Amino acid sequence: MANPKRKQSKRRSANRRAANSFKAPQIARDPADDGAVRPHRVNPKSGMYRGRQVLTVEV
Repeated sequence: MANPKRKQSKRRSANRRAANSFKAPQIARDPADDGAVRPHRVNPKSGMYRGRQVLTVEV
């Protein structure tokens, strides 16, 4: 069986593993104001989460 000729550095191994972790964030539509928000998070513009007001937003 083939064996590596030299030891692979920690940086090279980490760079290879890091290439799999880049993913675009998921975006959902907020039904209240039809804006794009991250799922399972409070809407920073309106302070709403799952149809309830959870934050008071100053305008």
